[in-house]
Amino acid sequence: MKFKVAVALVALASLVFASQACNRAAYSADDPSKIRVGIVFDIGGKDDRSFNAAAWNGVKCAESGTLPDGKTSCDKPPLNVIVRDVEPGNPVSIEPAMRAFAERGYDLVIGVGFAQAPIMQAVANDYPNIHFAIIDGAIFEADGKTPKANVASLVFKEHEGSYLVGLIAGMTSKTGTLGFIGGMDIGLIHRFEGGYEQGAKAANPKVQVIQNYVGVTDAAWNNPGKGKEIALAQISKGADVIFTAAGNSGLGAFDAVQQAGKDSSGRATHFVIGVDSNQNMVKPGFVLTSMVKRVDNAVYDIVKDVVNHRFQGGFHVFGLDTEGVGYVVDKYNQSLVAPQTMQAAEDAKKKIVAGQIKVVDRMNQ
Repeated sequence: MKFKVAVALVALASLVFASQACNRAAYSADDPSKIRVGIVFDIGGKDDRSFNAAAWNGVKCAESGTLPDGKTSCDKPPLNVIVRDVEPGNPVSIEPAMRAFAERGYDLVIGVGFAQAPIMQAVANDYPNIHFAIIDGAIFEADGKTPKANVASLVFKEHEGSYLVGLIAGMTSKTGTLGFIGGMDIGLIHRFEGGYEQGAKAANPKVQVIQNYVGVTDAAWNNPGKGKEIALAQISKGADVIFTAAGNSGLGAFDAVQQAGKDSSGRATHFVIGVDSNQNMVKPGFVLTSMVKRVDNAVYDIVKDVVNHRFQGGFHVFGLDTEGVGYVVDKYNQSLVAPQTMQAAEDAKKKIVAGQIKVVDRMNQ
């Protein structure tokens, strides 16, 4: 334990001077009367305009009542907390950063992404009096079955939201061929893929879905060049709507559909579907919709629980019934999705919530 404390203190020194985190003056100025929240991002970084960005929105909302731009209201009250963050850059930097927050006695330490689960498992064991939360991960006690008391596992029913965007894709496609680009080839992303395909086939039983993954390591989340290469290959095989669940790598698919251009009427010939955050504005006119995971809401809520002394370890599940997942129609894409398509998606949403439609969960496939 002494060695681990030493590692944490060394990491803290690095954390203090890291440009992505905060400086020594900022730490010394921390108000001891405020709840302190530390967040450790996944490799994609907080500006990935997707998964990490949603978590960043959540903690900044809790801190300031605004989005990270410091101007736009998040429509929720600030919670009188101090937020510090670390963008690790590489996997080996995650554990020292997490331990640094814990050793300094932060009230809540948040890990972004399933890949941090084994790390948080070890750190949470060593700091049983610190509250932790992990997005998309599950942390258990030594028996491997009981949820760990000091860790909140924030998990989502991605397959439900993916079903809806699959339905929209199937009803919009003119070729009957769709694409799916996953980041890392893991069970969590199979959940997106399965829901998407099921929804697409509900719209058109004859639809074909081309499925590709960027890779099998953490680097798969941060390779937009590879994402574009895969998207262009899928387009060459007839895919005219591509759903990407690949973090920063998925941004390459946005470039690919834009490169495919528009028809004589000015409508895009190919579309991408965004993921996790609302990405409709990334390439306006080329983004059919976005399958959102309200990671921002989940993060805000767990910070609020700590502030109100209501923190509970274990699973916190977010699905269509709690608006934890869904799809977005706004000024950027409302002209792209036909009214009957939106109506079909809303009808399917109601049936999923009511249990009349069972969306297959491929997490363990």
